[in-house]
Amino acid sequence: MVDQPLCLDDFEALARAKIRQDYWDYIAGGAGAERALAANRAAFARIALRPRVLVDVSACTAATTLLGHELASPVVVAPTAYHRMSHPEGELATARGAADAGALYIPSIFSNYPLEDVAAAGGAAPRWQQLYWLHDREAFGAVVDRATAAGYSALVLTVDAPVIGLRLRDARNALTLDADTLPANLFAAQDLLTTRSEGSSAVATQSLQAFDASITWDDLAWLRDRSPLPLVLKGIATAEDARLAVEHGVAAIVVSNHGGRQLDNPIGTLDILPEVVEAVAGRCPVLFDGGVRTGHDVAVALALGADAVLVGRPALWGLAVGGAAGVTQVLRLLQTELERVMALIGRPTVESIDASAVRRA
Repeated sequence: MVDQPLCLDDFEALARAKIRQDYWDYIAGGAGAERALAANRAAFARIALRPRVLVDVSACTAATTLLGHELASPVVVAPTAYHRMSHPEGELATARGAADAGALYIPSIFSNYPLEDVAAAGGAAPRWQQLYWLHDREAFGAVVDRATAAGYSALVLTVDAPVIGLRLRDARNALTLDADTLPANLFAAQDLLTTRSEGSSAVATQSLQAFDASITWDDLAWLRDRSPLPLVLKGIATAEDARLAVEHGVAAIVVSNHGGRQLDNPIGTLDILPEVVEAVAGRCPVLFDGGVRTGHDVAVALALGADAVLVGRPALWGLAVGGAAGVTQVLRLLQTELERVMALIGRPTVESIDASAVRRA
């Protein structure tokens, strides 16, 4: 085990030693045979960067703008649930760490701290609020209202989870949550989260009861009427749905397979990204999620058309290792790695990383 983390793999090793096994499996695991989890990483191995030389790279910068937010880099902290699994300060520390790194943070609706407290912890830093559509529409609307009032600048609706994928690690562990790890924004059916049942996950059981699997594109109008905030859809994985998203006026989309935790499909999101980018045709930003572990990965995703990338598990590793400072360190490490790669491929700005910077390996 390393003492001083120099890359994200080092953070993962250190974090694993700090997080109890059933919580670690919840964070690290994927659906089914975890083919999608592996595919997300394997997809990066099939893309090579094309370095250009004799370019002035004396002042490379990863700074970028996303929906009006000026960010230190195109690396965004993805929405992940239950940060107290990793550190007692949970989402409060994640918010502070992201703010210190100049990054956008998207807290989950299943945060362990109220969304207002998470917003306050991040200060003036940009933040979007992630949502799942709930059966209890009034409870769902109340969360939307609270996010709007608390200064969140966009809503991120996760659309690839009408039900929870079959996460075998959690079922084998008969996963339950401790009382101090319960969600702070939602109160319905919390007893299910603490009730152990052999061969099943309490998180999956509670989600099955909470999530509304009947929603369609037409329901987005209700959400727009409820809040003036821009709407981002997370979980787009086809050109067809990308076009529909644009037609329904979304502010941005996130190409994602939920970190390999939903449909156990043996194709990585990086393989999906080009068709979505082509379908969107510049009409809204396209964000990318799935398997990003290095600055090299960030550069590849940008070259294939992403405007920004999301990282979920790596932020949790940093949180486990060092609280807010660990989150900051992970994000700055990715920024530093990206800027080094930019220098080595002759692309001094994020905008200069285009399709000519990559080829199929």
